[in-house]
Amino acid sequence: MDTVVAGLAEQHRVLDELLTPLTADQWDRPAPDCPGWTVADVVLHLAQADEWVMAGPTEGNAAAAARMAGGPPAPGGTTDDTVDRMVAHERGAPPEQLLTRWRASSGALREFFLVRDPRDRLPWIFGDLPARTLATTRIVECWIHTRDVANALGTTAHDGDQLWHVARLAWRTLPFVSAQAGRPAIPPESVRVELTAPDGGGTWTFGPDDAPTAIRGPALDFCLVAARRAEPSATALAGQGPDAEAVLSVVRTWG
Repeated sequence: MDTVVAGLAEQHRVLDELLTPLTADQWDRPAPDCPGWTVADVVLHLAQADEWVMAGPTEGNAAAAARMAGGPPAPGGTTDDTVDRMVAHERGAPPEQLLTRWRASSGALREFFLVRDPRDRLPWIFGDLPARTLATTRIVECWIHTRDVANALGTTAHDGDQLWHVARLAWRTLPFVSAQAGRPAIPPESVRVELTAPDGGGTWTFGPDDAPTAIRGPALDFCLVAARRAEPSATALAGQGPDAEAVLSVVRTWG
């Protein structure tokens, strides 16, 4: 778990650097990528989600969500509905208090994962997940929302080697996301992904050399497409092989 938690710590560091100097007005800025939310709401959501993960093994995911949302979900409600209710119920804390809460929850989350075996099954929204996978989803979500905060502030955030974990998760979950999209499952071993690392100093590869389908391009572009923050046609990604179009259409993270 050490490598995954190190990636999580790096993403937390990047977000902390963005948040530390903010003024009260900046905390109140709308986050365009998260309609209806401010920068403060995005950070509150991240703190809540970290606490939600840690409450799963003892309190249970449903009970923890109901506590933070001020009541159980409405029949037929989605996860997005639950998340919106959680933020609405607990928003309004002063920025310094919110930052303290997020720092505490993110630090506790790293400790929570460090004592787990990577194969331990932990409860989450989509069912029980291996600890390594669940920790990776936390890198994913923090990375996505770090970019959302940066966009709201009109600045950029550093994308480093923690994106390797995001890209790997997107590749490994191809069978799940293709089935969710109503398509035939795409096995990861049938897809070769070759990505240029964010610093341009290396190539990340996933999948066998002789896979019939290949996706190539910048790691950041692949991760943005998987995070639903960019359309494939607007990136430098290129695909070839029988499932190239399908892969770029369905690939996604669980953030």
